[in-house]
Amino acid sequence: MKKILHGMMETMNSVKPPRMTALRELREAETGGPLSILIGTILSARTRDENTSAVVRKLFARYKSAKSLAQAKLSDIEKIIKSTGFYHVKAKRIIEVASLIHSKYSDKVPDTLEELLKLPGVGRKTANCVLVYAFEKPAIPVDTHVHRISNRLGLVETKTPEETELELMKKIPKKYWLRINDTFVMYGQNICKPISPMCDVCQIKKECNYYKTSFVS
Repeated sequence: MKKILHGMMETMNSVKPPRMTALRELREAETGGPLSILIGTILSARTRDENTSAVVRKLFARYKSAKSLAQAKLSDIEKIIKSTGFYHVKAKRIIEVASLIHSKYSDKVPDTLEELLKLPGVGRKTANCVLVYAFEKPAIPVDTHVHRISNRLGLVETKTPEETELELMKKIPKKYWLRINDTFVMYGQNICKPISPMCDVCQIKKECNYYKTSFVS
């Protein structure tokens, strides 16, 4: 895994240094701590990373805590997050999650998978993102990029992100877990794209089942 992660970073830096993922940017900014990571993950569904980061900054400039988000007007939240898409559903979810964090967890985002999964609409990917980016606890958040690249490389042969997560947890040493999501997502956005992946520049193609079956006779 060390070789794969290193090869991905070398490839991206040789082509064009990649833009930071939205969640890593939020972690390093620390504008809202774990709460901003959680809300940012909810907002990130089906929208671009740079849009997520901008909207989270705008949202937390106005609402500083779970309590203030819980007490916000739905229409006000919708107006701020509209550009992320599906804003009716996301705004409702944000208020529901913030309300539970305020009432049940004393305004502190829980830091265990078990408790995070109790939050409304929070699945394994979102919960694992919070563990990794907010608390630096080993986990493997699997989105479409992690799922696609893991299967292309031949690390797993799975049908769903949930299956991919469980298989990667079995096969990859825990010391690499914190780096998986961030590196794979950047690689999926910049090099190993869903359509027309840039195999010609990829420095790990010799390790890749997709490349071997598609381009090597």
